Amino acid sequence: MLEALHVGTQGFSPRSRNDAQLVRFGAEAARIELAGDRAGSRLEIEVTLRPGDAKKARLNGAALRAAEQLRSEVATLVFTPDRLVVVKGGPAARRAYFDRVLGRQFPARAGLPAEYGAAVAQRNAALRRVAIGASSRDAVSPWTERVAELGAALVTARAEAITALSPPFAERADELGLAAAALGYDADQPTAAALEARLDDDLERGTTGLGPHLDDVEIRARDRDLRRFGSQGEQRLAVLSLILAEAALLTERGPTPPLLLLDDVLSELDEGRRAALADRLAGMGQTLITATGASALPAEPAQLVEVTPGAAR
Repeated sequence: MLEALHVGTQGFSPRSRNDAQLVRFGAEAARIELAGDRAGSRLEIEVTLRPGDAKKARLNGAALRAAEQLRSEVATLVFTPDRLVVVKGGPAARRAYFDRVLGRQFPARAGLPAEYGAAVAQRNAALRRVAIGASSRDAVSPWTERVAELGAALVTARAEAITALSPPFAERADELGLAAAALGYDADQPTAAALEARLDDDLERGTTGLGPHLDDVEIRARDRDLRRFGSQGEQRLAVLSLILAEAALLTERGPTPPLLLLDDVLSELDEGRRAALADRLAGMGQTLITATGASALPAEPAQLVEVTPGAAR
């Protein structure tokens, strides 16, 4: 159910980018229909998935060019157990996560990470052509300038997004018992001069060895890097705190709060932390929480859906 809501509001699954995995065994296609209210206006969404074809999406009856356009229409934040990779995984997982945060905070700059990534790929291709003698070093220069320009913009945008997220993150983490939590992003803007200075090294390796595609974001508690020195419980609280912090920012900026999808979020929370979570969620928008039983829920639900094999009621 949560996966269907995510696909229906964001155009992709939080579990897999292979659309064929989203279609029921034995079926030729899958279809999701959602209806709701957005800032007082009716909202109707349809998403159709057919293996081998591009996803098709309609918003209030109008066809969208791509299903992923739904992300700019509806904000949805999801917690699943595998999201712990944001804290415990490598730098690439954190870069990807915080670049999505950047896109939701600053929609006009949502395409910046992809633009920068494309420029780096073009520069790397130019480096490899020079290395095999198929091109001259001069051919790298335009891409060096482009990587420096977009890289500087990306570093600035990331820093702004992380700076905005840091205070509510620390506050939510403290409410959940993770004291003195903080985010750290200490990155320098790449310059064309710095990239040119290491051109010989980049030619030898065939890759661009400087820029925000190599940066990391540190997630700490009491000055401990939670990736290396945090327990799984602390890592879980950190991810949940990130989601709640972003939800608070998006709610504050309006016009509507995000949809929260919290899967198996309660299994490692004691009663006090569950109560703190319930208090925080009470002041936000619509939230769906999964649990193994109604008694585990942190508050009386507005609606309870019981799922048994083959049925939901």
